Amino acid sequence: MTALTRRTLLAGAAATTALAATATRAQPDSVQPKADLSGKSILITGCSSGFGRLGAEHYARLGARVFATMRNLPRPEAEELVKLAREENLDLHVIEIDVLSDDQVAAGVAEAERINGGPIEVLINNAGIGISGPVEVQDMAATMLAFDTNVFGCHRMARAVLPGMRAKGAGQIFQISSQLGRVIVPYGGHYSATKFALEAMGQQLAYELVPHNIDVTIIEPGGYPTEVWVNRNIYTGALKNRAEDVHTSGYPEVVANMGTEDGSGRSADPMDVPRAIARTVAMAPGTRPLRLPVSGGAVPQTAINEVTAQTQLEWLGQSDRLGTVIRAVHAR
Repeated sequence: MTALTRRTLLAGAAATTALAATATRAQPDSVQPKADLSGKSILITGCSSGFGRLGAEHYARLGARVFATMRNLPRPEAEELVKLAREENLDLHVIEIDVLSDDQVAAGVAEAERINGGPIEVLINNAGIGISGPVEVQDMAATMLAFDTNVFGCHRMARAVLPGMRAKGAGQIFQISSQLGRVIVPYGGHYSATKFALEAMGQQLAYELVPHNIDVTIIEPGGYPTEVWVNRNIYTGALKNRAEDVHTSGYPEVVANMGTEDGSGRSADPMDVPRAIARTVAMAPGTRPLRLPVSGGAVPQTAINEVTAQTQLEWLGQSDRLGTVIRAVHAR
């Protein structure tokens, strides 16, 4: 085995950076080859709007069998997807899953596996929320909801699909993180904290699932004009209304603006994310990237991603016990 040195690691990181530069910037759809997802089964959480809704349609049109999940059925968004599937003859199924519910996660995944006739091949952990404001203002209700949705919900879903994936000896999990899962903007509540946790979970899963031929890819979107802003304002406005002056008094200007974000100035195409995911699904197993920034603008987390990979390789890459899985993930 060739010895790893800092020089070879840095050279590898430079090559990775060059590849990332071409992969993370959105290009016109006309110059991107369309992925063929025929025969793939894909389960997505949070499909009532945003990346989840757009992705459900996109993957189905590319030939996949799609399980679009959302909470609180029946609802108009579910009826729209069912109607679309019927009109376009898409293999698209709507299933109720609230990622906060152990029972719904177990039942929803079981139903998807029943319809599919076997294990799900791809899980896209897309459901997530944001609640803005100073950390001190985040009460325990807001804090627990943010972590339960953005972290524990993804954990529930992974645990539900992994027995089937391991039995099949193949699969892929996508964690929908954010640029803010690597860089931190003040007054963003616990959003970065939850996405940092999701990134760590995804990276650890990637190592642990190498022997089972299951890939993990962490998607890091930039800012896109989706319904996330509407939902964030609802949660943030509710927090603001119940917040106590003993906590809000230290941040009067910030608190005054809580619940008023509108996502203005964001013109990037939200379809960038489903297209990037589809291309990644179509890649050969074992070659898919651990992290994939997707942005119509800046990609500030690239340097952090490089240092993380270098550190893991230098620290554990030559370990007798763990080196094989560490190298397998970071050599992609």
